[in-house]
Amino acid sequence: MKAVVLREHGGLDKLQYVTDFPDPKVIAGHVVIRVRATSFNYHDVFTVRGMPGIKVPMPMIIGLDLAGEILEVGPGITGWRPGDRVLVNPLNRKNGLMGEMLHGGLAEKCLVAEHQLLRMPDNVSFEQAASLPVAYGTAHRMIVTHDTIQQGQTVIVLGASGGVGTGCVLLAKLRGAEVIACASSDDKIQRLQDLGADHVINYKDVDFSKWAIEKYGKPQRRTHEGGVDVVINFTGGDTWAPTLRCVKRGGKILVCGATAGYDPKEDLRYVWSFELQIIGSNSFYDENLNGLMDLIQEGRMKPVIDEVLPLERAVEGLRLIENREVFGKVVVTP
Repeated sequence: MKAVVLREHGGLDKLQYVTDFPDPKVIAGHVVIRVRATSFNYHDVFTVRGMPGIKVPMPMIIGLDLAGEILEVGPGITGWRPGDRVLVNPLNRKNGLMGEMLHGGLAEKCLVAEHQLLRMPDNVSFEQAASLPVAYGTAHRMIVTHDTIQQGQTVIVLGASGGVGTGCVLLAKLRGAEVIACASSDDKIQRLQDLGADHVINYKDVDFSKWAIEKYGKPQRRTHEGGVDVVINFTGGDTWAPTLRCVKRGGKILVCGATAGYDPKEDLRYVWSFELQIIGSNSFYDENLNGLMDLIQEGRMKPVIDEVLPLERAVEGLRLIENREVFGKVVVTP
C-alpha cells in the first residue's frame, strides 16, 4: 500500500512516501480500515524529531487522527461490519498512541482495535471527523467536560489560530462567551474575526494582558470586578506571567499544554491575591469525540480546515504545521 513512513528521527526529510509498504493483516479484536482522511497535529512534528523517553518503533507510519471505512473485521468483533464509517480514537489502551507506537493514518489502510472505533453520523465528513481527536477533543474536554466557561463571560484564547485554538474559539462562542482571540499575523486575525471572535489581537504588536486590563479594568483584590473571566493558555513560556495579571478575582486559567515552554516565570502573589483557579485538562475521551460529531451533525459547529492534501504531498502539510503557517487543521486524504 501507499504510505508515508518514518525510518529514523530527524527533520521532515526523514519521512518517505512509499508505494510498497506491506498491507496490515486483520487479527482478533481488530479491524482493518481504509483511511479516508487523517489530520496533522504538532505532536507529529515531535514524533519525527524524537522525544526524550519515548522510543518509537521503526519503521513507523505517523498520524494520530484518522477516519475511514471498515474493510475487514477480525475474529471476536461484534457490532461492526465492512463499510461502516468510523472515527478512530488514537489512544490504544494496550500499546499507546497511533502514529507513535502503532501505525497511524498516513497510509491507505490501518489496523485498529475495536475499542478505538466510534461510529460516524451521516452528516459528518471524513475530513471533519479526522480533524477532531487531538485538537478539538482536547478543547472540548477543557471547556465542556470541565464546565469552565459560562454564558456572558469574557475569554481570552492564546494561540487561537491553530487546531486547539480554533476549537476553543468555536466552543467558547457556542457557550455564549465574549471571545478575545490572539494570533501572530494580520491574515490570521482577519480569519479569526470571520470565525466569530468578538475581539482580535495580534500579539506581536499588542500586549494582550495590558489590552485586557485597559478594556476590562484593573483586577481588584477585594472585589470580583476588573479583568477577564477566563484565559485559555496552552502556550506557557513568556505568556504565563502576563496571563496571571489580567484575570479577575476568582477567574480561571485553563491549561492543556505548553507549546512555548513548560517552566515559565511564576508569580504566586497573583494566584492568592486574586484567588485564581488554574485548571488543567489532559487528553480527551470518546464522550468528547461523540459530542463534537453531534455538534457537526446538528449544524452547530464546523471544524476549521486550512488545507486538504493528497498522501504524496503529506510532508508539505506537516511542514506548514512545523512553521505555524496554518489556520486550523491540515488534512491528508489517502
